[in-house]
Amino acid sequence: MPIVPKLIEKLQRHPKRIVFPEGGDPRILQAARQWVTRRMGAPILLGDRAAIKAAAAQLDINLQGMRIIEPERSEDFEAFVAHLEQIRRIKGLKLAEARDAVKNVNYFATLMLVTGQADALISGATSSASSALRPIFQIVPRLNHVETASSLMVLDFDEKKVGSDGSLFLADCAVIPDPTAEQLCDIAISTATIARHLTNEIPRVAMLSYASKSLSNQPSLVKVRQATELARAKARAAGLEIEIDGELQVDAALDAAVAANKGVTSSVTGRANVLIFPDLNSGNIAFKLVHHLAGANAYGQILTGLSKPAAEISRGASAHDVFGAAAIVGCQAIDQRLLYGTVRA
Repeated sequence: MPIVPKLIEKLQRHPKRIVFPEGGDPRILQAARQWVTRRMGAPILLGDRAAIKAAAAQLDINLQGMRIIEPERSEDFEAFVAHLEQIRRIKGLKLAEARDAVKNVNYFATLMLVTGQADALISGATSSASSALRPIFQIVPRLNHVETASSLMVLDFDEKKVGSDGSLFLADCAVIPDPTAEQLCDIAISTATIARHLTNEIPRVAMLSYASKSLSNQPSLVKVRQATELARAKARAAGLEIEIDGELQVDAALDAAVAANKGVTSSVTGRANVLIFPDLNSGNIAFKLVHHLAGANAYGQILTGLSKPAAEISRGASAHDVFGAAAIVGCQAIDQRLLYGTVRA
C-alpha cells in the first residue's frame, strides 16, 4: 500500500496545521482543499487575501476551513520582527532589516513554524530553492545530535514491493553538494529517523557507491566506508535501532539475488528502505530518473535534521506532489507515541 494513504489516516486522527507561504498558487489551493476535505487539519495560506480569493474562485475552490493571513496586516507581525532580530542579532541583523524580512512570506511562515502557530511548513512552489531554504536554515534550530541539515525524497511505488511496502527514502537529494563522511553520517541517521517515524519499520540503510565492499582505496569509496562506520557508531551511542551497511551498489541494496551473487549479503542487502547517496549529483539524478521513467510518485524535498517539520518542493511539483509532501511533514509533527503506542528505542 502506498505511504500517503496510510499517512492520511493518521492525520485524520491527529489533524495538523500546515502553513503554505505561496497561498495563491493553484497547486497549493488544490492541495489545501484536499487537506480540508479529508479532515486532516487546517491549511494556512499566506499572501494577499483578495488575490487568493480570486485564484480560488477561478478554480472553483471553496476556501472554507482554510485560514488566510496577510503578513504585514497580521497581529503577530511586530512580535515576529522582534523574534527574528533577536535570533539573528549575532549575525548583525538590524531591526529594520528584520522588518523587511518578515514581510517576505517565506520568513513569516518559518516564524509561524518556530513559534508554534503552525505544525509544519511547505514552501518552494513559486520561489527558488535558495529563497525557500534560507529562512528555514536561518531560523529553525537543528536537532541536538545533528551538525548538518539535509533533505530526503520519498519514492512511492503503487505495485513494486521494494523498501517499506513500496516506499524508499533517498538522501541527500537537494542540499549538500559533496558531503564529507561526517555529513553522510548525519544524513543517514536523520533520514533513518524519519523513515522509522513514518513507517514504524526498522530502517535498513544502504550507504551507496559504485562498488560493493571493494578493496579499492579510491577516495569516494573510502568516504562511504568511513561514513558507514560513523553512522553505525552514532546509532549505537544513541540507542537507535537502525541497520546500516556499506559501501553498496544500488542493485545489491535492493535485490537479494544480486547481492548474493556478489557475495555481499547482510541484513540490509536486498531489503534496503533507506538509500544514502555519496553526493548530490547522484542523489538528485537518481530520484528524478526513477520518478520520470518508472512512474514512481516522488514527495519532497523533506528537510532533515531540523527540530520542526518542513519541506522545500520543486517549482515543477504538481498538486498531487504538494499534497503528498504535506502529508509527510504533517505526520512528522505527530508524536510517535500517538501514532504507534509504545515505541522501542
